[in-house]
Amino acid sequence: MKNNTTLLALTVASILAAGADKVHAAPLISRLTPPSQLFATNGSQSDPMIARFAPGQRFDLQATVRPDTGTAISQVAWLIDGRPLSPAPGTTRFAAADAIAAIAPNAVVASLRGYSTQRQGLHTFTAIATQSDHSTVTATGNFEIVKINRGGRKAKNVIILLGDGMGASQRAAARIMLNGYSQGKANAKLAMDTFPHTAMIMTASLNSIVTDSSPGMSNYVTGNKSVNNQEGVWPDDTLAKFDNPRVEYLSEYLARRQGKKLGIVTTADVFDATPAAMAIHTQDRGAGTGIVDQYFDDAHNTGLTVLMGGGRKWFLPKAAPGSARSDKTDYVLPQDIVTAWHAAGGALDSSRDLIGNFQAAGWTYASDKTSMEAAGIPDKLLGLFSYSNMNVALDKIDGRRGSPAVVNDYGFTDQPMLDEMAAKAIEVLDANSPDGFVLMVEGASIDKQAHNMDSERMILDTIEFDRAVKVAKDYAAVHRDTLVLVTADHECAGATIIGASKVTDAVLQAKTNTPESMRDSVVGLYEAAGFPQYTIASDGYPTTTDVDKRLLIGYGANADRYEDWQTNAQPAHDSQQALDKESPLSSYPRVNIYDKGSAINDGRLVRDSATGFFVTGQVPGITAAHSGGDIPLSAYGRGSELLDGTIDNTDVFFSVIQAVAGGVK
Repeated sequence: MKNNTTLLALTVASILAAGADKVHAAPLISRLTPPSQLFATNGSQSDPMIARFAPGQRFDLQATVRPDTGTAISQVAWLIDGRPLSPAPGTTRFAAADAIAAIAPNAVVASLRGYSTQRQGLHTFTAIATQSDHSTVTATGNFEIVKINRGGRKAKNVIILLGDGMGASQRAAARIMLNGYSQGKANAKLAMDTFPHTAMIMTASLNSIVTDSSPGMSNYVTGNKSVNNQEGVWPDDTLAKFDNPRVEYLSEYLARRQGKKLGIVTTADVFDATPAAMAIHTQDRGAGTGIVDQYFDDAHNTGLTVLMGGGRKWFLPKAAPGSARSDKTDYVLPQDIVTAWHAAGGALDSSRDLIGNFQAAGWTYASDKTSMEAAGIPDKLLGLFSYSNMNVALDKIDGRRGSPAVVNDYGFTDQPMLDEMAAKAIEVLDANSPDGFVLMVEGASIDKQAHNMDSERMILDTIEFDRAVKVAKDYAAVHRDTLVLVTADHECAGATIIGASKVTDAVLQAKTNTPESMRDSVVGLYEAAGFPQYTIASDGYPTTTDVDKRLLIGYGANADRYEDWQTNAQPAHDSQQALDKESPLSSYPRVNIYDKGSAINDGRLVRDSATGFFVTGQVPGITAAHSGGDIPLSAYGRGSELLDGTIDNTDVFFSVIQAVAGGVK
């Protein structure tokens, strides 16, 4: 090893010497990964520290190098803290920088995969690129290996409950609807309100103050910033969906170092951004075939043991009814990723029967609530309860109460609630994870219904989510070595509690669809809002959301819409559903069509256009948008005291690592 290092040092020295007389070297390193403020400012700033890792956490090094016209890049060498890095420069893989081919036709992306170090503190990393005329260029960035304090009791299990799009207003609205207020005081708190520690989370992604769900989730579980629509990777200059430079997930890190298992539960399609951002490495959150294949193919890296939600369309062979599998969204990995990350290479196999693959590998498959409950405590559990996103809480509860019109239309009449899935996941993981587990439970349609500005469905999904929070808290109260976090990836729609109706439901239904009637005479502000009261049934949900003097929600990041303050009989049209273009789902109402001239006359129903008054949107498009404000995080259990103050979403990762790997006193 010493001889190899000496040889490498001589090689690097010769590269530098060869180009020393060419102060204005022709090559250009236009991108250096991991992201670094030191590189971005050409060395003038080193803060804030962008890339941070736990000791031994793996990540890729990468540089995009643009050679001079008529030349090519012959090699790229890497240095850490000024010292040559093994393996030798010749093993760095080159790929065409096809994303920038129009402006830099000979540019290459040079990658060295799976680097890690235990040395805590600040480090520099340098790429030295040589082109065919022996000109060289160097670029330097920095990263930090965060110190983990040793001693104290360690958390064995981590449960992350993610209310997608759930800001403070969504939480407060659920509390008001579920528990009510008496003389200014809440009659009871939500389960998440009872957690002893609270932090405010700054939610920005690597490229925007307004994140989408991909970095919104992966930032929590990698400790690093990702750009919108990408998960578990940094951006690069290739077009391939699955070859971007990787950073190791919490699940991979703890599976590799401690033998922990992973569970993922969601009410969304399991390919969706939040669940995928626990385990999948891709630059395209929409690459559904490859995403679900990677769940199975790389389960040996993540410890995946439970996967439940919607999304059956991705698991069915291409020829099967309802299948969405396609080679266009599948993956084949380059060999350097396969070798360094011990990853499956993948294949373009849209005809794959992925449910069959899971079952052949020893997984128990549940297709509905009944079979989930009948599964007992299997070694591994796959549950796929709809073709795409599951039905929301309001519609599932209506189905259970004898009004199944919506769940019948979707074709899945026996779907579990989120708390039922969470309880089953914990049961399976507890029985099969002697070294502990990481579980993510997502209330996905808090976000999806906020996008649709469907207030009642948004609030009931928050109530459903809080019931799952209680399941996790009850487990942690007995298993005191468990850390439970409740948070969101971002807020959605700028939802806010504007007040309450001043009129009864009967009077409201008789109002005309003008602002003077539907707004001025209905919306109660300040003392006119009073305290809305809902009756809660034995199943834990309101008997009806159409009550007298109801809660009223407004939206600050809203698209054009119509508002009549009534509970919508049907959810808005969901284009992700496998059969969305077929009756009856094709006839479900749109929030709008973003063309006022044709909104009512093109044959598609625009929700509330006949009964509500028009509300001009703050944002373009057909749905509301995410907002960029801070969101609350609540923590309970071992290590929860590490989470308080106003912190970045990436800080959460290091608090979890401290609790699990270092311990707390």
